[in-house]
Amino acid sequence: MDDRTHGFATRALHAGTPPDPVERSRAMAIHATAAYAFRDAAHAAAVFAGDDDANQYGRMHNPTTDAFAERMRSLEGGVGAVALASGQAASAAVLLALARPGARVLLSREAFGGTFALFRRWLEPWGVRCTTVAPTAEAVGAAMGPDVAAVWVETIANPSLTVPDLPAVAAVAHAVGVPLVVDNTWGCGGYLCRPLAQGADLVVHSATKWIGGHGTFLGGVVIDGGGFACDATGGAVRPVESGAAAVTDVVPVWQRVGELGLFTIGATLSPYAAALALQGLETLEVRCARACASAAALAAWLAERVGPHAVGYPGLPGHASHAVARRVLQGGFGSVVTLDLAGRAEAFRFLDALRVFSLVANVGDAKSLAVHPGTTTHAGLTEAERAAAGVRGGTVRLSVGLESVDDLRADLAAALAAAA
Repeated sequence: MDDRTHGFATRALHAGTPPDPVERSRAMAIHATAAYAFRDAAHAAAVFAGDDDANQYGRMHNPTTDAFAERMRSLEGGVGAVALASGQAASAAVLLALARPGARVLLSREAFGGTFALFRRWLEPWGVRCTTVAPTAEAVGAAMGPDVAAVWVETIANPSLTVPDLPAVAAVAHAVGVPLVVDNTWGCGGYLCRPLAQGADLVVHSATKWIGGHGTFLGGVVIDGGGFACDATGGAVRPVESGAAAVTDVVPVWQRVGELGLFTIGATLSPYAAALALQGLETLEVRCARACASAAALAAWLAERVGPHAVGYPGLPGHASHAVARRVLQGGFGSVVTLDLAGRAEAFRFLDALRVFSLVANVGDAKSLAVHPGTTTHAGLTEAERAAAGVRGGTVRLSVGLESVDDLRADLAAALAAAA
């Protein structure tokens, strides 16, 4: 399917999955196989030598998983994509592909707690340093240096809901030949934001969230914009000059991510999970449009009920990122709203009184979810790090789903009364 002639919703349904040429099945088959039969011994040798691109082994190759990766490549507008076992696995594989011991990564101080954990428990002991910065072009520029291997930000920060000016951050990174990686999980599979079109070089998703949309599997995916390549020997990552002649001593970043994440580490996405991800993408635009509209309505109602200072949502005119979000996002301002209550005790009473919202440490589900980030998703951070990420003692994160907005409003009203 041609990315240039078909719309987002059409590609979310069709990209990567033409009718089966043999059985004529219209739905993508689930290829539940660990290995593949070779035609003969010479064919096996050719496949393992890299002279034939046939499927080699299930750890690296699966038609169902490849179809999901191809659909995400199309939706994000990349040159290649790799599906992995989780969003965390996708993040780890990207960082391993870009950074080497002695290098430094500029990480948004408002990043997902799991991304911080990757550095503390793996990358920093290995010799890759992390410098946390505000997700702004000015902060990135001030922290930049010759040892920086990558800049990492999120489309919508969790849970501060800060939206960075992606073109501005990309310009600062590219001025010194450094790739920009964007965790676009909260960009709803490309529905709300397509960072590659705004200057980013690599996009990471937790497919568990809005892509799948039903909380039924774990999965991740990496999409490569093609602006950088890895040395074939496994060394540095360098920009690919536009219009330059093809070189043979580099490999695409997405290919290196696959070599590390799949072949080396074995963080392989199950074909069953890939099939659920493909199915989720078929309704992505419809689900996200409704969830974003409901979130906007609830945010406006909460702002009237408890005051705009206590409600976080990029669609509210008073939000610090509202002006940037209007330029960076499309189709809405996301489906997550934060609520700042007086303290932890009030937040716990609020959460315990909810009946339609489920108390779950997840986002992007068809069902509405709520959680206290300070004692769950961000519990592993220091108090100062939680404050920098927008997590206070009374912060509650609400992931708005597809229920009747009137029912959600009534549920929130009852919980607010219980918290008072």
